[in-house]
Amino acid sequence: MKELDVVKLKKEFNGLSIGTEGTIVWEYDGSYFEVEFFDMNGDTIDVFTTPADVLDLAK
Repeated sequence: MKELDVVKLKKEFNGLSIGTEGTIVWEYDGSYFEVEFFDMNGDTIDVFTTPADVLDLAK
């Protein structure tokens, strides 16, 4: 995964449901990413530092 990839959660994280999508806005070290999560309307929910093990690339 890299910056600007669209990802989705494969586990619940910080109160967000499985499947919530976001965009990687910063890669720290390959094991953590800053991700801007958004809702079904494309509105930003929040930005979280997110471990790689809870993310999958969105299709």
